[in-house]
Amino acid sequence: MQRAEPLRVADRVTAEALVAGVLGNMAALEAVLAEEAAHIRAGRLREGVASAEPKAALAAAYMQGLEVAKANAVALRRFHPEGVEMLRAAHRRFTVTVEANQTVLDSARSVSEGLIKSLAEEIARAQMPAGYGRQTPAPSPYGRGVRSGPLVLSRNL
Repeated sequence: MQRAEPLRVADRVTAEALVAGVLGNMAALEAVLAEEAAHIRAGRLREGVASAEPKAALAAAYMQGLEVAKANAVALRRFHPEGVEMLRAAHRRFTVTVEANQTVLDSARSVSEGLIKSLAEEIARAQMPAGYGRQTPAPSPYGRGVRSGPLVLSRNL
């Protein structure tokens, strides 16, 4: 498979097209990230996870566009300086969206970890025999030294 020849900006039309392409990819990715965060916040995990494939494709296109823009930075500045400023402003807004999305995903991850830990503790507590005297764990059928059975989780949300 041959690699495509990198885009070279040689005039204003090409510079405008490059800036418009990067801005378009950035706006589409920003919309997908905002939608994903809204679904996760509302507890609709299945819908939030469903956007992973388009998000990956848009992120790849965005990164590729940024690489082309970096490779043609001098030409962009020469042929379309207002486009460079538009890219900078849009990138600052995009950074805020990405940070908000990451915050939502981190919160969802920590909540799910907390739920799993508390579930495991509850299962371990239920396996302790209730009685008089010192409480010791019941013998495990899974081998020596293992204090509880395996924790089984369903991947179906």
